[in-house]
Amino acid sequence: MRRGAIDFMGNRKWFMLASTIIIVVGVVSLLTRGLVFGIEFQGGTVMTFQGKAGVTAESIRGALVVAKVTDARNATIQTTADGSYLVRTAESDPTKATAGFKAVVASLGLPQQDVTVTTIGPGWGRSVTNSAIIALMVSILAILIYISLRFEYKMSLTAVLALVHDTLIVLGIYSLAGREVTPNTMAALLTILGYSLYDTIVVFHRIRENSRNLQKQTFMEMANESINQVLMRWVNTSLTSVIPVTCLFFFGGETLKDFAFALLVGMLSGAYSSVGVASPLYAMWKEREPRFQALKKKYEKLAAKAS
Repeated sequence: MRRGAIDFMGNRKWFMLASTIIIVVGVVSLLTRGLVFGIEFQGGTVMTFQGKAGVTAESIRGALVVAKVTDARNATIQTTADGSYLVRTAESDPTKATAGFKAVVASLGLPQQDVTVTTIGPGWGRSVTNSAIIALMVSILAILIYISLRFEYKMSLTAVLALVHDTLIVLGIYSLAGREVTPNTMAALLTILGYSLYDTIVVFHRIRENSRNLQKQTFMEMANESINQVLMRWVNTSLTSVIPVTCLFFFGGETLKDFAFALLVGMLSGAYSSVGVASPLYAMWKEREPRFQALKKKYEKLAAKAS
C-alpha cells in the first residue's frame, strides 16, 4: 500500500481540539440558553392570519395581548411567502385560542377568513418527547449490537461516540442559533445517525480489510492509508448528499427549512466525524493491543536508527 496523500492520523490532535471546542461551546449554550422547543413538545397554539397592507407582526402581537391570549407578548410571529402571519403562542385552551383569533381579525380589520387554529395540549407534547427519546435510544442500541456482531465492539463504541459528537454539535448549533426544535428536527437527527454511520462503516470496513495482513507498517499508518483509499468515495457521497439539502434549505418553505437546517449541519458534522473522530479514536484504541503495539515499537526503533 502506498502512503496516504493526506495525513489524517498525524493531524488527529487538531481534529480532536476542533471538535472539543465546538462541543464545549455548544454544551455551554445548551446549559445557559437551552433549546427553543416548538409547541409540539411544549403544548400551545398555532394561528395563521391572512395579512393586509399596514398590518405588522407587532400590531398582531398587540391585538393578541388585548384579546388576552396566554403569554401573547412572547408569541413567535413569522411572515410566510404569501404574506400571511404564522403565530405560535402558549395558549393551551382551544376555546380561548379560537376566541382570540376572531378578536384579532376583528380588531385589525383583516380579510374574512376561516379560523385556522391548531391547539396542542402539554400531554401530547410529553408523549412526542418521550417517543423521540425512545427512538433515539433504540437506534443507538441497535447500532451497538449490529456493529459489534458485524465487526467488533471497539468499532461499535467509537462509531457511537461519533454519533454522540454529531448530535451534540447539531443541538449546540440549534441553541446558539435560537432555532426552534420541532418533530422535524428529531426526524432529521435520526436520519443524520444513519448517514453518519454509513460514512463511518465505509472507513471501518477498509481499515479492517487492510489490518488482516498488516506487517510492514503501524496500525496508525495503515488506518491513514485506508482513509485515503476511500477518500474520493467519501467526498462524492458527502457532496451528493449535501448539495440537495442545501438547496432545500435556501429554497424550501419554512417547514422544510427547519428539517433541512438540521440535516445540513448533521451531514457536515457526520462526514467530518467519520474521518476526524471515529477513525482516529479507533486507531488509537487498536494500537494499544499487543500485536499492533509491538509493530509500533518496532518501526519507531527503525525510524530512530534511520535518523
